[in-house]
Amino acid sequence: MAAELLGLRKVGKHFGGLQCLSDIDLRLQEGGLYGLIGPNGAGKTTLFNLVTGVYAPSEGEIAFEGRTIGGWAPWRIASLGVARTFQNIRLFPRLTVLDNVRIAGHRRASNGVLAAVLKTERNDREERRLTDDAHELLELLSLGEVRDQPAGMLPYGLQRRLEIARALATRPKLLLLDEPAAGLNPQETEELMVQVRHLRDVFRLTVLLVEHDMRFVMGICERIVVLDYGVKIAEGAPEEIRRDPRVIEAYLGRETEGK
Repeated sequence: MAAELLGLRKVGKHFGGLQCLSDIDLRLQEGGLYGLIGPNGAGKTTLFNLVTGVYAPSEGEIAFEGRTIGGWAPWRIASLGVARTFQNIRLFPRLTVLDNVRIAGHRRASNGVLAAVLKTERNDREERRLTDDAHELLELLSLGEVRDQPAGMLPYGLQRRLEIARALATRPKLLLLDEPAAGLNPQETEELMVQVRHLRDVFRLTVLLVEHDMRFVMGICERIVVLDYGVKIAEGAPEEIRRDPRVIEAYLGRETEGK
């Protein structure tokens, strides 16, 4: 059985009198592909922000590889191997596609500021390694042909892929994808499903994604967690979630048959 990579135990988050998440338990095993779904306002992005250090939990424990990380700064959590994309794309639009990925890769660089200023041989080797790694990621995500274009000039679907490439440049153990299929057409969505599975296998990732496209979620995730009004109401394999009356009610906003 795979080891637990991320664990949330009785986690809650409130802002003043507003309770956004309550009593959340979540376990992610190494190498798993997980979905986090729920209606708008269910607390999905808040959960992502807790895991990545944007917010500190109001109560409960967040552990990564057995180490409690709740309340850590985002850079410290990222250094452990946690990377994410965002619902609203956050690229450097005037930089090239290649440079967007290279910049992200610098988190793993061993050369310091002095080496960069002095342009030492070690610095040159490190820069070549980062460039080679960036080329590899762009090829894996079918972005090699646009590597020299400004990121802001790419079609929306390619910008989504570039965000994933940039997250992967940090060589994470856990990859959080916030609505990766948003704004994509059916063909792009199908291609993304194949790519995410492939990237999970190639880089031995654990993936947790938030997505409203149920076809995407049901077609790619091995296990799904459902939130509603900040509370976990269901967890299971896609077929279990598809048939769960609580999930149907949360999405349709009405009572289901037999209730």
